[in-house]
Amino acid sequence: MKIIDLHTHSTCSDGTLSPKQLSLYAAKKGLSAYALTDHDTVDGIEEAKFYAEKNNIEFIPGIEISSGYNNREIHIVGLFIDYKNSTLISRLSHIKEKREKRNEIIVKKLDGLGIKIDYDEILNENKGKIITKAHFAKQLVKKNYSSSIYEALNKYLNEGAPAYVKKEVLPAKETVSLIKSAGGIAVLAHPLYYKLSENELNKMLEDLSPYLTAMECYYSTHSKEDVLYTVSLCERYGLLASGGSDFHGDNKPGLDLAVGYGNLKADYAVLEKLKEAALIGKGFN
Repeated sequence: MKIIDLHTHSTCSDGTLSPKQLSLYAAKKGLSAYALTDHDTVDGIEEAKFYAEKNNIEFIPGIEISSGYNNREIHIVGLFIDYKNSTLISRLSHIKEKREKRNEIIVKKLDGLGIKIDYDEILNENKGKIITKAHFAKQLVKKNYSSSIYEALNKYLNEGAPAYVKKEVLPAKETVSLIKSAGGIAVLAHPLYYKLSENELNKMLEDLSPYLTAMECYYSTHSKEDVLYTVSLCERYGLLASGGSDFHGDNKPGLDLAVGYGNLKADYAVLEKLKEAALIGKGFN
């Protein structure tokens, strides 16, 4: 079986391996192909691509963009993107500015809780990177406000917690248009993560499937039953199945590249179908 992983993160967003280290680790794990899909940034793609190809791994340039649907945040992965596309770069710059404003509000909320976080220190430690909740969580652990990243996120930063700040995100259909404008295909990430009811999930897929190409069925937290269920949804709504671990390195303990929590199996045949769809989208049909 030729193993692939189409959902990974590096230090350019909230992973703990650099793009180079990630590609070298992919080689060590024996991957045939993998995609780098950092949050709202393409900064790591050039480096990851160079070291992946140097190690005979097929590399897919990608991104994961936070998006909005019915007042809910969902994530859409773009694969096979032109990461130098000027429209994409411009829009990502705007998204980064919004993230920075949100981060300033998080600092103020933490301060109001008596938690002193030095945002400049976070910026200096992560120069040029997209600053996410994971970076705040690391700082909370470092400053002994929390015992783990998981605890810090749930106690202070995730939805419902006292320092939570909702992200301003692109509407889902606008995200898909942006990905397509950069020559990519749009994939709904981890569909069961959003804790939607069966009716809500079907409604979302009914609304978005005309714009999406695929959905993640082979995912780290999916059981065999989840895989079968999401594959059946793909068949119902005319989508392809995608798969990836959502690897973040040490920021998601126990979750490994390619295998997730141990049972993830995304075969190269999955990638082949996605490649065909990408070529058709580029007019090669």
